[in-house]
Amino acid sequence: MDWKEVTIYTTTAGIGPVEALLEENGVEGYVLEDAADFEEFLKDTEIYWDYVDEDLVREKRAQETCLKIYLPDNGEGAKQYADIRLALENLKARDTEHAWGRLCTETALTRQEDWEWGWKQYFKPFPVGRNFMIKPSWENVDDAQGRRILEIDPASSFGTGSHDTTQLCMAALEDCVKPGDRLLDMGTGSGILAIAAAMLGAEVQAVVDIDENCLKTAQENAEKNHVSIGRGLCGDALRDAKLAEDIGAGYDIIVANIVADVIIGMAPMFADKLVPGGTLICSGILNERADEVRAALEKSGFVILSHANSDDWSAFTAKK
Repeated sequence: MDWKEVTIYTTTAGIGPVEALLEENGVEGYVLEDAADFEEFLKDTEIYWDYVDEDLVREKRAQETCLKIYLPDNGEGAKQYADIRLALENLKARDTEHAWGRLCTETALTRQEDWEWGWKQYFKPFPVGRNFMIKPSWENVDDAQGRRILEIDPASSFGTGSHDTTQLCMAALEDCVKPGDRLLDMGTGSGILAIAAAMLGAEVQAVVDIDENCLKTAQENAEKNHVSIGRGLCGDALRDAKLAEDIGAGYDIIVANIVADVIIGMAPMFADKLVPGGTLICSGILNERADEVRAALEKSGFVILSHANSDDWSAFTAKK
C-alpha cells in the first residue's frame, strides 16, 4: 500500500493542541520537527559555531514547526484526511491569539518501503520508567542496564513508548501492578501497556481498540515478548452496548491511554468495570484539560491518588 504524507504546519505552542486533534481523529503516530529545537541547538553549541554550515542555519531558521503523519492512500485515508482538515479549521477558529501558527497542510505520496524506513531509522532502544528497556525487533541491545527488554514493533499503531502519555502510564503501572491483578487495556494501540503490565505480573484479560489492525499488531507484539494479553475486542465501547457488555467487569486495574473527551465519557463505565478499590490509570490528557478529567472521575466515584504530568500531558491514577 502507498501512503499519503501529510505535513501540518504549526508553532511550538501549537504542538500540544495539534497532537490532541490527531489523537481524536485516530492518528497517534507522527514525526515532529520543532523549529525551537534547532534554535536551542545553536544556543547550546555556540562555541562550535565555526563548524555550523551557514546555509544550513538559514534553511533551518526559515522552517516552520510541523508534524508529519501518514495516512493510507485509499478511500478510508481520504476521509480521515478530510476530517483532520475540518478539525484544523475548527482549531484555527479557536486560536484567537494566533499562537498556533498557520494550521494548514501539505501532502505528498510515499511508497510503502519509504514510509517503513522513514520511522524505523529513528526508533532506537531507550529506557522507560524504572524497569523497562524498549526496543524494536531490528535493533540489538548490548547492555540492558539491568532492565527488562520490551520488544515492540508498532507498525501503523500508536505506541513505541516514546510518547509522554505512554511513559506516564508505564510509570504508573510500575507503581500499581501486583502479581495476578486482572487488567483491561482500553485503546491498546501497539499493545505496549498491556505487555508491560503482563511483564509486571498482571493477568491481562482483554485489550480493546477501535482499529482491528491495532489488535493484530498488539497480539503479535505480545507473542514477541512471550506474554498473554487476553482477548482482543474491536469497536467503540461508548456507542456499542454489546461491546461494552462483552468487555466484562471485575477488573483490578484499567489502563486507558486515549484522549480527554473519551476518558470523560467513559468514566462511569470504568467505575462499573472495576472491583471496589480497583485502580484506573488514564492519560492522553492535555494539561489544560486535566481539571475537566479530574472532575469527571471524581463525579463517577473515583478518588485521585496521583496526578503526573510532562510539559504538555497529564496522567491520573485513581481508586474506585
